[in-house]
Amino acid sequence: MNGLVLVDKPAGCTSHDVVNRWRKLANTRRVGHIGTLDPMATGLLGLVTGTATRLAQFFGAEEKTYRGEITLGCVSDTYDLDGDVKYTGIAAPPSEVVCAALGQFKGRVWQMPPPVSAKKINGVPAYKLARKNLPVELAPVEVEIKALTIDEIDGNRVGVTVVCSSGTYIRSIAHDLGQKLDCGALLSKLRRTRIGEFSEANSYTLEALADLAANGKLATAVIPSGALLPQMPSEYVDSEVEMKIRQGRDFRTSPFVVRPGTPYVKALSRSGDLIAIGELRIPNIYHPSTVL
Repeated sequence: MNGLVLVDKPAGCTSHDVVNRWRKLANTRRVGHIGTLDPMATGLLGLVTGTATRLAQFFGAEEKTYRGEITLGCVSDTYDLDGDVKYTGIAAPPSEVVCAALGQFKGRVWQMPPPVSAKKINGVPAYKLARKNLPVELAPVEVEIKALTIDEIDGNRVGVTVVCSSGTYIRSIAHDLGQKLDCGALLSKLRRTRIGEFSEANSYTLEALADLAANGKLATAVIPSGALLPQMPSEYVDSEVEMKIRQGRDFRTSPFVVRPGTPYVKALSRSGDLIAIGELRIPNIYHPSTVL
């Protein structure tokens, strides 16, 4: 089982908890996740399993879509409900003021990550420092909010849909909105609905995966490695070239299949299995930088 598994993460568990659950179901140690979800958050979590763990580096820039709820008039140290929540006693402003303020977050913006986050400071995750009441000095990060839609406003609760670049913290959007409105705000709900081309509609709950495993059908939940990274062109090779690729030797691509100058190409066996990701060396000559 080498490929990608789309999991519908429940609330209350970490991304690492989901990884451990898959390890037990699939009886493998080779598994990792692409794009962490906070314990409070639900929705789409991608797991790369088997030899496909070597592909995790190619999923780092995937665009993500979230549905969330922001609650005005309260704050927390984690910027969400999982932290120490305090009510500010300040009423939410009129809906038109909230809409105007949220509109300012669209586009390329500099965002300060939450102090309780996985961002590292001198190799130490910020959340470990924050939990020990040690100083957390993070630098702002440039992110892109490609779309921010207000789904509804009900009193002090604001439902939003956000399409953003990788590395964006929806918690920070909520916190920054509260500061902009001078009433405080935190993220009260969050669900990830899309990662790049992958949708929550194709995901499996942990219970569904357990049922598949019990019936010997767990492999049906795995998207094969050869079907991943569709943005890369594919070059089908015979068994002789496959052996050379596995030995780390360069391989040639057809100029009619792979456009000259293409930085990466997938080398596939005749049966469609992913052998390696080739990196351009000279026109139509690729070096197998990642071999599965």
